[in-house]
Amino acid sequence: MGMKAGSHDEMNSEINVTPMVDVMLVLLIIFMVTAPMMNTGVDVDLPQVTAQKLEDPEGKLVLSIKADRKIYLGGTPVKWTELGAKLAANEKVKKEGAIHVEADSTLPYAVVVTAMAVAKQAGVPKVLLLTDPTTNLKLDDLEAGR
Repeated sequence: MGMKAGSHDEMNSEINVTPMVDVMLVLLIIFMVTAPMMNTGVDVDLPQVTAQKLEDPEGKLVLSIKADRKIYLGGTPVKWTELGAKLAANEKVKKEGAIHVEADSTLPYAVVVTAMAVAKQAGVPKVLLLTDPTTNLKLDDLEAGR
């Protein structure tokens, strides 16, 4: 029904979609390649492996998290449920506006992040992570899972 019989000299008024499909495929490929590059990241100051020891004569306020998940604020044991209130009322936090977090390397990431979140909710503007300058992990050891 849609076919015409006759000579081939007549003009064909149907739209040729092949070039349009080609253009759409090229655009699709361009967007697929550029889309992952559009992600925005978060600037994080990562600790150096060969960090130098910082000397602080007054002493910094350190939140320590041990392997058994017990926490200590300046060497004093604190319960997880009391941590936010203790940080909000701490004079050193109010004065310096920072707390240093040191955590056992065997702890799950979520435990450390939870402590940092509690500190942020308590109004601590800067939460800093401490590293052990004597720990020199080799990249090959990390790849091997050691």
